[in-house]
Amino acid sequence: MTTPRIVVIGAGLGGTIAAYEINGAVGNRAEILMISDSDTYSFVPSNPWVAVRWREPEAIQVHLPPIFAKKGIGFTSAGAKRIHPAEKRVELNNGESINYDYLVIATGPNLAFDEIEGFGPNGGHTVSVCHTSHASEAADAFEEFCKNPGPIVVGAAQGASCYGPAYEFALILDTELKRRKIRDKVPMTFVTAEPYIGHLGLDGVGDTKTLLESELRNRHIKWITNARVTSFEAGMAHVEEVADDGSVKSKHDLPFGYSMLLPAFRGVPAVRDIEGLTNPRGFILIDKHQRNPNFPEIFALGVCVAIPPTGPTPVPVGVPKTGFMIESMVTAIAENFVEILDGKEPTHEATWNAVCLADFGDGGVAFVAQPQIPPRNLNWSASGKWVHLAKIGFEKYFLRKVRKGESEPFYEKLAMHVMGIRKLKM
Repeated sequence: MTTPRIVVIGAGLGGTIAAYEINGAVGNRAEILMISDSDTYSFVPSNPWVAVRWREPEAIQVHLPPIFAKKGIGFTSAGAKRIHPAEKRVELNNGESINYDYLVIATGPNLAFDEIEGFGPNGGHTVSVCHTSHASEAADAFEEFCKNPGPIVVGAAQGASCYGPAYEFALILDTELKRRKIRDKVPMTFVTAEPYIGHLGLDGVGDTKTLLESELRNRHIKWITNARVTSFEAGMAHVEEVADDGSVKSKHDLPFGYSMLLPAFRGVPAVRDIEGLTNPRGFILIDKHQRNPNFPEIFALGVCVAIPPTGPTPVPVGVPKTGFMIESMVTAIAENFVEILDGKEPTHEATWNAVCLADFGDGGVAFVAQPQIPPRNLNWSASGKWVHLAKIGFEKYFLRKVRKGESEPFYEKLAMHVMGIRKLKM
């Protein structure tokens, strides 16, 4: 009897931990193989720090091949060109193919900069913190900006589904500009598709509306909500402010010397437009067990999964997939594979609980949402300098976890259970 092969696509936050945890759960009962487009893992939550040179890229990166080899997990950095579900085959960018018995898609998103004229770091007029390489380029641009400071525009465009980093970066910039004693020369505007400050794609968590409005107000950062960005040109962002009925309430021409807005996400080309696998935006369709209903041998986790919005908004607002929520998906998939290899149907469901630390350099906002999607059993948020220290601690802890090839050390599990935060539904 041949050993089944479980292929994981994407060595990001979710995929790397998934490979570790699935490997630990199934042992020698299955072969685990990782397909990535890079040999390097990057801790994406630290990218805003890279963009102001509080971190160098190398400090938040891990070279993966030796770790996977030590764990007995196969690895290729050729990258996935196209998934062929009917054939249970992944076509690689180098022309080769890998067959699978089971597939775990953890690709993360494709960044839709091209949907807005002049948007993005590649041929556009704005910087990005979405990839560590982008953040490094943003740091160079910021150094040039500081030589001749002027207005800054930060935020998230229509269709974005990750708002925490936008708030983080705006407030980190504020902190860094104060340290350089040039904050007084830099008017700042926060532009977001959210219907209100602190919505976060989640209809708020606890009192995030008050907390984040207060932070922006105290730091003299103006904001525009229900914002639809129409285009960028050199030094200028063109934005429509939309009324509740969908009509254009007002138009804004925002000059800038430096700008970073998060783009909309969509599925990566390897999975986009595969009937039965994805929705029209290319996100993977899943059931409550993280399994695709049309191709039951395919599972998905993280940013690439399809989650409907929490409710209608005047401007499209996506739902974020936070770190702990993603890790709960990982654990559900790993435990479901144990059942599948036992000849059973999967029964485990992720809680989709959210634990988030938004750092502002000199403080921050933390929130816990159980589950992430309302209505919730727990809805809590708080702010303070302790959040900044907690974010530093989490960065060091998570990178250590990746370097050691661990998915969930005992003390992490114990701490979360003490707080009543679990990854699986009971």
